[in-house]
Amino acid sequence: MDFKQIQELIRLVNKSNIGEISIEEKGFKVVIKQKQEHVTQVVAPAAPVYAAAPAAVAAPAATATTVAEKPKAAEAAPSNTITIKSPMIGTFYRRPSPDKPIFAEVGDEITPGKVVCIIEAMKLFNEIESEVKGRIVKILVEDASPVEYDQPLFLVEPM
Repeated sequence: MDFKQIQELIRLVNKSNIGEISIEEKGFKVVIKQKQEHVTQVVAPAAPVYAAAPAAVAAPAATATTVAEKPKAAEAAPSNTITIKSPMIGTFYRRPSPDKPIFAEVGDEITPGKVVCIIEAMKLFNEIESEVKGRIVKILVEDASPVEYDQPLFLVEPM
């Protein structure tokens, strides 16, 4: 492999979404990696979580009864339910693609190993599987919304 071929590979990697490429031939090895600033662009979508939270809190504050009822429901739910939490930061999706059915609905029975949602992180789609057997009581996150690490996603009534 000559210098011009290496330069062409660098140009191709820079134009694509490839993070790293490694080529070995006859005792010769070339590793080309994307700059780190590319990764920081992927992390940027997590920022709206902080901006969206005050808006979500402001909406229920419009009526006093809504604010009073929600804490009671939140207090009652943990006593007999298990929470499925996000194992990572990313974007929560309830279905594998827009034309496919939803993984899990309220009232669905789930078993350990059943996929309940997908979390996209750094352009990778990670299937989140249930670790408990039970029935989904509540879905706590809107489809296609950002989630934080350890954020509650589902409330499950154990069986």
